[in-house]
Amino acid sequence: MRQKKQLVFDAERMKYPHTGLYHYCLQLGLALQKEVNKETEELKFYVRTGHENSFGETTQYIEQHGLHKFSMPTKNASVWHTTYQATNYFPFNKKAKVVFTIHDLNVLHENKMSSKRLQKELSKIQNRIDAADHIVTISHFTLADIKNNLQLHNKPTTVIYNGCNIQLIQNIVAPNQLPASDFLFTIGTINAKKNFHVLPCLLVGNNMQLFIAGITDDENYKQLIISEAQKYSVADRVIFTGPINENDKQWYLKNCTAFVFPSLAEGFGLPVIEAMYFGKPVVLSNATALPEIGGPDAFYFDDFEPNNMRTVLKNALKIFNENPAIADKLKARANMFTWADAAKKYMEVYRSLY
Repeated sequence: MRQKKQLVFDAERMKYPHTGLYHYCLQLGLALQKEVNKETEELKFYVRTGHENSFGETTQYIEQHGLHKFSMPTKNASVWHTTYQATNYFPFNKKAKVVFTIHDLNVLHENKMSSKRLQKELSKIQNRIDAADHIVTISHFTLADIKNNLQLHNKPTTVIYNGCNIQLIQNIVAPNQLPASDFLFTIGTINAKKNFHVLPCLLVGNNMQLFIAGITDDENYKQLIISEAQKYSVADRVIFTGPINENDKQWYLKNCTAFVFPSLAEGFGLPVIEAMYFGKPVVLSNATALPEIGGPDAFYFDDFEPNNMRTVLKNALKIFNENPAIADKLKARANMFTWADAAKKYMEVYRSLY
């Protein structure tokens, strides 16, 4: 009997819950399980201690170990999928074909590193590209960023979009932190690249609230958001929910007046798809991959001058409310992004290597 091809999916980044990478690993991993040919292929998950049952109790796991920074357990693997560009656990010991997913080169767009450190970070990614057999990016923007700043050496590349994370809860219950009026909603890790501090100005001249959901990665940056809210005398209408569960996220997305996402650095932007899934007007920064994902029926901030931002939001709500078909178009666009489709395309990439 011919030996099965062993496929290893790196889910080590699931150690950070409530992040885009966590959901990427979880949703894509679950979808891949449905695509594997069990007669000829075997899918294993590389995970941190404590995550051994993330993909089912009967699933095979390889437990991450600190020594793997020096030598990865690739002895029996046919394909190893490295799912994060800055991972410390990369199979440089070439005992398996390597698929390398690069989500973004956000280090180029965050403007917070010295030139020397930036080059060091890019060199690390370049070394991984050099050692990989197939490069996957999650947007055409990211692929263009790589081509402009690194060397692909004619290696095969594929753009595979992420899927929509929403698995609709039929009986959504109201969260503990309820809005007292119409409200704007955003979600993401609270740090400078999300650019949330530009949002409080949108509350001037109306009675809306702003709900910001997500873990705080930078307490100083959170204080900047609060300072901006105080400057506009709207601090009492800016609510930080902290990390939220799926029920609460769906409630806020379903009931918000608009989803606002002024991020400066996104390789994809999963929350945008989730908001569109509920047919909500999405108002995004016109930066990095967001126009590619939001498409023609999203609305965009071309700059972050407060008066201009308020005008964009006002016009977006007017256009959206006067054109009911826009909601259907947004829902249809969200439904274009599925994890099942992503898994099928990743399996094509894996199989091209054996």
